[in-house]
Amino acid sequence: MGEALLDSLSQVLQLQTLGLMLLGVAIGFVVGILPGLGGPVTLALMLPFTFGMEPVEAFAFLLGMLVVTSTTGDITSVLFGIPGEATSAAATLDGYPLTRRGQGGRALGAVLFSSALGSVFGAFVLAAMVPVIRPVVLALSAPEFFMLTLVGLTFVVALSGKKVLKGLLMAALGLLVALIGIDSQEGIPRYTMDEIYLWDGIPLVPLVVGLFGGAEVLQLMLSRSSIAGGAGEMPKRITGIGEGIRDTLRHWPVVLRASAIGSTIGMIPGLGGSVAQFIAYGQARQSSKNPEQFGKGAIDGVIASGAVNNAKDGGSLVPTIAFGIPGGAATAVLLSAFLIAGLDPGPEMLTTELDVTYSMVWIVVLANIVAVAAAFAFLRPLTRLTFISGPLLVPFLLLLLGLGAYSSSNSFGDVLVMLVAAAIGVACIRWDWPRVPFLLAVVLGGIAERYLFVSYSLFGWDWLLRPTVIGLAVVLLLVFVVPALRRRQARSRNAPVAEEVRS
Repeated sequence: MGEALLDSLSQVLQLQTLGLMLLGVAIGFVVGILPGLGGPVTLALMLPFTFGMEPVEAFAFLLGMLVVTSTTGDITSVLFGIPGEATSAAATLDGYPLTRRGQGGRALGAVLFSSALGSVFGAFVLAAMVPVIRPVVLALSAPEFFMLTLVGLTFVVALSGKKVLKGLLMAALGLLVALIGIDSQEGIPRYTMDEIYLWDGIPLVPLVVGLFGGAEVLQLMLSRSSIAGGAGEMPKRITGIGEGIRDTLRHWPVVLRASAIGSTIGMIPGLGGSVAQFIAYGQARQSSKNPEQFGKGAIDGVIASGAVNNAKDGGSLVPTIAFGIPGGAATAVLLSAFLIAGLDPGPEMLTTELDVTYSMVWIVVLANIVAVAAAFAFLRPLTRLTFISGPLLVPFLLLLLGLGAYSSSNSFGDVLVMLVAAAIGVACIRWDWPRVPFLLAVVLGGIAERYLFVSYSLFGWDWLLRPTVIGLAVVLLLVFVVPALRRRQARSRNAPVAEEVRS
């Protein structure tokens, strides 16, 4: 293993391979900042250019591009409240409020540094798990995947704060939206209003862009101030970047937990980063000493969002390499690169082509380090954008929103979805309803329905007795019980103090 790691590093550091990786990083940097275009779309566009390349060169180009979109997608999420990627939505929840308070430098320092640490963790997981992952993943089946989606849905409670009833109602609305489209069991349209556009369901990218980015841009337009309007005039120096890095080091347990969640969820085909980000965010909120700050500018929420977003890339490569099962849309496109390069995912990648496999580990690490270094170099001019007057900035942001929504599938229907989602987002902000439970339910609703149907078709109701299902049910129970116990302990600690004050 050690020899294969060193041999793969020497291949990655060859001049031509390194140059292709840097080219991929540059493309990924631009794509990540532009919302809606996304890593999978860009991979598909760039795939033809890998014909004739050596395997390590091809993966240096494609992987360098893919992993960077996760990092730079967080930049627009934090600065403008517009997720650069659907998997960057959680970064808007606390990163954008910090920017509104004039702490954009601190938020960006935290999210970028935690992204770098998360990518290293994900690469380490990829290197360690490749030899042992096959029996682990094969032991999981549809019932386990269904229970994992339920565990994700239970975080609706954590993500709703004190507004649990509102959160549950928003989650119910999200589940109804997830039902729109062709019924996967019966094959008939459901709630489509005879519109062919809705047969595939509500697309996720314009929904995320509108719900978070569109709502914030409309709020900015109505406020007639800059994004960092509450922070006064534009400072001569942008400060807080170093503070954000120190925050990340102080909250290292959050980085580890979020990275572990990202890597684990990334390894499970069909779940992906949209699910992992909110599970990690919810877990960070539950374990925080100040959960009431989440959604208002909690730095540990920003750190968890950054770490999970990059760690999931290393995890998603594991099932793709081990036995040709893509962990998500991006790795499904990447699977085509294996065939173009003449490689067969599975035993070959773990034996004769082990150097190619471990080259991916080095590419993930090096590409993220380069991307984060480049992002830090551009932080100051990017952060200064948040002090520009809103009326001057809004037209550019609206163009960005429209481009992001339309480019996801080149359909004006996506722009309409984005506008409706933006209206819902503004209403949620105006009347203080949580948006995250709605999005989480939309993401997980279709997945849960599909796995429940497959579980019953394969095992009847006996799937409820599987040991792994019972174990996950215990985890699901703990998600409800642990916060309740913490609240009870807090009340019992505060009761004597309150009694003493009254006396």
